[in-house]
Amino acid sequence: MQEEALGAPAAVAYQLAHDRNAYAELGEALREQPPSSLLTVARGSSDHAAHYMAYLMMARMGRLVTSLPMSLVTLYQSKIRCEGLVSFAFSQSGQSPDLIAPTGFFRAGGARTVAFVNAEGSPLAEAAQFVFPLHSGPELSVAATKSYICQLVAGARVVAAWSADDDLQAALEQLPAALEQAAQQRWDVAVEVLKDVDKLLVIGRGTGYAVAMEAALKFKETCGIQAEAFSGAEVKHGPMALIEEGYPMLVFAPRGPAQAGLLALAEEMRGRGARVLLAAPAGTPGAELTLSCTGNEDLDPIAVVQSFYPMVEALARARGRNPDSPPHLAKVTKTN
Repeated sequence: MQEEALGAPAAVAYQLAHDRNAYAELGEALREQPPSSLLTVARGSSDHAAHYMAYLMMARMGRLVTSLPMSLVTLYQSKIRCEGLVSFAFSQSGQSPDLIAPTGFFRAGGARTVAFVNAEGSPLAEAAQFVFPLHSGPELSVAATKSYICQLVAGARVVAAWSADDDLQAALEQLPAALEQAAQQRWDVAVEVLKDVDKLLVIGRGTGYAVAMEAALKFKETCGIQAEAFSGAEVKHGPMALIEEGYPMLVFAPRGPAQAGLLALAEEMRGRGARVLLAAPAGTPGAELTLSCTGNEDLDPIAVVQSFYPMVEALARARGRNPDSPPHLAKVTKTN
């Protein structure tokens, strides 16, 4: 897991050097024939990556995006209307039936279907109309790292191409260097604080919420910690009742409109006795974990997770667990 996480910057550089025309053509097609509805189709880490792309589309372009409950198609046989629909499926293996079936259904109904996959010859790739390889290379650890980061980048590339945003595109080109820096951040204090905990809240908001969800999943998957992700706005609607003296919280506060509220929340939770680990850019008061910045604040969450992965891998080992082979889990998960 550690080796693969540290290989993400090179994988991102490789991805960015490929398929430029394909992304440009998709962006042009979406501008020329704007969709009437947009869906993401994904599970697990891939769903978190889809959430990030969806948030960018909604925030930057004003287009509502829905995450598909796949059982609508696979179990309930819902006849979802496909006219004007564009679906985006995210998967590493491209083998899960509950991604393949909706993608095939939408395409047969006349929708435009897009798939981001690490396995180009997979059934999901065959089902989709437009296929974008992640180019993350082989990933042996059960816990996805570089493939997740490559999914985040692929989603941002779609937004940059669709919106014809030269500034975002330029920031993407600079991203591998920013990720190299992010991979070298030392979050040793988090390992020390969390090595004996059994529960944890992970807080993010806006474009950073997808990373909070991914972090919570990785804490469960690799460390056996019952970690739950919440928006900085939602945590006050009930979860705050859990906070007691020493309760562990990890707050991601990268740059952007959500940052001020997250910093205020971290301070308030410290006042309630929580043990808050605040991750924020260098110089932020109260931050114990330093976040690297990218060429565009909307890409900063990608640098956040690049710094997070080496820490959670070290934490798993400090807890006596093998992060490469979590109990009861397999690299390829097939659900209906």
